This record gives sequence, structure tokens and C-alpha cells, in this order.
Amino acid sequence: MRLRQIAFIAKDAEPIAEQLGAVFGLKVGFRDPGVEFFGLRNVVMPVGGEFLEVVAPFRDDASGARYLARRGGDAGYMVILQDDDAMAHRARLEAMGVRVIARSRGDDYQYTHFHPADCAGVLMSFDSVAGDAGWREPMSKWPPAGPNWRDHPSEAALGISAVTIQSRDPLAACERWSALLDRPASTTGEGLEIALDRGRIRFVAPVDDDGTGVVGLDIEVRDGHAALERARAAGLPVAGGATQICGVVVRPVTI
Repeated sequence: MRLRQIAFIAKDAEPIAEQLGAVFGLKVGFRDPGVEFFGLRNVVMPVGGEFLEVVAPFRDDASGARYLARRGGDAGYMVILQDDDAMAHRARLEAMGVRVIARSRGDDYQYTHFHPADCAGVLMSFDSVAGDAGWREPMSKWPPAGPNWRDHPSEAALGISAVTIQSRDPLAACERWSALLDRPASTTGEGLEIALDRGRIRFVAPVDDDGTGVVGLDIEVRDGHAALERARAAGLPVAGGATQICGVVVRPVTI
């Protein structure tokens, strides 16, 4: 299982994409017309073999618009996990009573979006690419990023290594996700977390009034100090070895 894509939500996706480009050298690899079904427009930006998506609602009745209002502004939005058999995870979670809010209809790319209320307040998806035996490879196929995402690499950013979720009860949230993912949880120097084959999911106490959602992201980079200097130059806040973009604390991790 790997952490494959993280989505932010914003009133306007373009300024967020510009900030991610200025700090991490990310480039827009795809704009998916399919998300308009959900009342959203998006940009998808490759981060090595992982992806950052920024969505922006264009309809007032879109669930994303309600989420944006609830969080009080731009925020983290969604965690997308890849495994070899998303349909098996769908069946397992449905048997647990987890509600499905969207599901794939085709055979090549399979996904299931699960209700945030059943996932400790976070929109979560299990996805798989049918027939791709090499899905564990860093640059393996990823249909949500379009056909040409490999043509838009960042020279500064190398991957996404961790996402942080806030909760009023971090231990309960961690235990819930451990059950959802069927993966063990542990306590490390970073706090409560679940280690995947590629990537980590961390759980912390609330950092804002809402108390739920994605609040942190670790991006692997060639030079973390340079990334923070670029953030300062772009007028973004920098503190504790991280910057803030789209309401999310984004930490460059030098590897």
C-alpha cells in the first residue's frame, strides 16, 4: 500500500498551484475534466511519483464548497491510497459499515471514495490500476494524473513521504485508520502514525477550531533549506522548518 495522492481544496486553485511551483518547483501535469461531475475544477501536480491535487468548487451545492466553508478557508481535503486490489478494500470496508460516496464504473482504474464521517473526518479513497503489476514502482501508471504527467517533473521535489491528520481524539482516529487500512499503528518520535509500504500517515491533536482534516504534508526535496528560502521569497510564512500553503503545514524533507 502506498500514499499516492493528496488533495488540497481552495477557493481558487491557481494561486495555490503558483505557490507550490515557487517553493517546490511543481508543475501542473493535468487538469481533469472528470472532477466537474463533483462540482470541482482541479490541477494535478507530480511530486516525483506521487501527486498533489488542488481542487476548487465552482458550484455552491458541491460537497467541496460545504467542506471549504466548514474548514473556514483553504485546507487539506483528501488522502488517496493505492494498493493492488481496490475492490477488495471496497468490499472489506463496506462490510465494516463504511459508507461509499463515489465509486469507479470502469475496469482499468478502480477507486472508492469513503465518507469522511466514517474515516475520522477525512475523505479517503482506495485506488488501483488494473493489470499494472509494477504499481509499487515510484513512477508507475496513475490515470488520475493524465497521460503525460511524466513530462512535467519537478527538479526540486522528489516525493511525498507523509501526511498529517488532526483529530480531537488522535488515538481514536489512528485506531480507526489502522482498522480501515488493515495496517498496524505505532508511536514514534513524530507521534501516532501508520507506516505504509511507501509513505506514513500521522495523527495529531487539533491545530484549528474545526479539529478534523489534513493539516500537514512532508515533501521530499533535494535541499530543504533552499525550499524554505524560496517560501520566504514568495511571502509565505516559514516556521519550525516548514511553510504553510493552502492552510496546510508543508515541510520540506531533505533526502
